Parts: sequence; C-alpha cells; structure tokens
Amino acid sequence: MDENLESQSEPPESDAPAGAPAASAPKFDAILSIPVTIQVVLGGTTMPVANLMKLGRGAIVTLDQKVGDPVNIVVNGRVIARGEVVVVDEESARYGVSLTEIISASRDVRAA
Repeated sequence: MDENLESQSEPPESDAPAGAPAASAPKFDAILSIPVTIQVVLGGTTMPVANLMKLGRGAIVTLDQKVGDPVNIVVNGRVIARGEVVVVDEESARYGVSLTEIISASRDVRAA
C-alpha cells in the first residue's frame, strides 16, 4: 500500500501497542472504484514502419517470447506480476492468466 495512504489513516488509540491496526478501518471506497487498465503482454517485436504497413489480415508477427514463457501482467503501464496463460473454457475459447509471481516494488520494470 502507498505510504501516503497509510499516513493519512487515523492514529491508533493511545493504549494500543505500537504497530497495532487503527481503531477504525480507513475508508477506501473512493480508491476501490477507480478504474485501471490491465494488460497481459505475450511478447513484443521491432519492425520498420514499412513492414508494419504491409501487414494484413492473417499476417503472423513473430514475438520475442517462446511458448511456455511467463507473460507480464501490466497495470496502468507498470509490470505488477508474471503468470502463465491457461485455458478457462475450451468450448468458448476463453483464456486467462494464472499468476505465478508478484513483482516487488524494488524489481519494478516498466512495460515497453
């Protein structure tokens, strides 16, 4: 949690031991309703604009990751986790991502 948000919560009661939670939980309703953009990055590639302009329906773009490599989960432009692609429902061809690693703030990597 962001240190600024924690510092704005009500201080613990005077008889509570140090590090004990505050007497009343802070109100996070406004924060919890903020929409975020979540992306699962399967891979990337670099190509000249001329080649990009030649792409058409059915074109195959080779990515820099292999099948089975972990994918990055990006929230608002920041990599927050890694995971593996899983089949959720074969009949409707729905896929999902199973999280395998949460990225700590010290290992934060910006998405390209």
